[in-house]
Amino acid sequence: MYKILIADDEKDIIKLLRLYLEKDDIKIYEAYDGMTAMGLLTEYEIDLAIVDIMMPKMNGFELIKKIRKTNNIPIMILSAKVETADKIFGLELGADDYITKPFEPMEVVARVKANLRRFYNLNKLKMNQDPEIKVRDLTLDTNQCVLFKGETKIILTSVEYKLLKLFMESPGRVYTKEQIFEFCWGEVYVVDDNTIRVCISKLRNKIGEGEIKSIRGLGYRLEA
Repeated sequence: MYKILIADDEKDIIKLLRLYLEKDDIKIYEAYDGMTAMGLLTEYEIDLAIVDIMMPKMNGFELIKKIRKTNNIPIMILSAKVETADKIFGLELGADDYITKPFEPMEVVARVKANLRRFYNLNKLKMNQDPEIKVRDLTLDTNQCVLFKGETKIILTSVEYKLLKLFMESPGRVYTKEQIFEFCWGEVYVVDDNTIRVCISKLRNKIGEGEIKSIRGLGYRLEA
């Protein structure tokens, strides 16, 4: 049974999502402000967090920053803020998905399942598969879903992890934006350069600006 935290100061929204998600045998933890949400994340082993931006005591952006200091669980933003700048900022902080209000409950359920599937299926390794992927001073531990640059541990979001795993399994290979989008988000590619650029930028900040190269007119590659 997966455990999901829903942090939103609108109780009706939590009630609605609980109604739909519990049908799929998902346990829901409720928080109506950011501080309570952080306490629940500390106390329980939460598998995914759905976070509103405009909450009392600690807003959603602040909550995401705190989560990402120690945890790489999937985070979905559910917000009435529809501006592109807010979406990009949320993704830059470490969110894996952004849904605007008003929303269709079944779409939220589908995205929850997709994020859980993408993240937790990464841990289902074959017995004979080496759990570590190494490229120069980068070591990706596929059991813990964490990256080491030398001796320094680097926390990755689920999308960052999946993208880096794709690159590190074939260093030097050029991946198109279409391939990256469909692999990391599990959806047919539509023009969404901002999403990919944000993820690439975040990875560069964590592993080094020169590690991932932009190939004009083609896509991206990890230096071999």
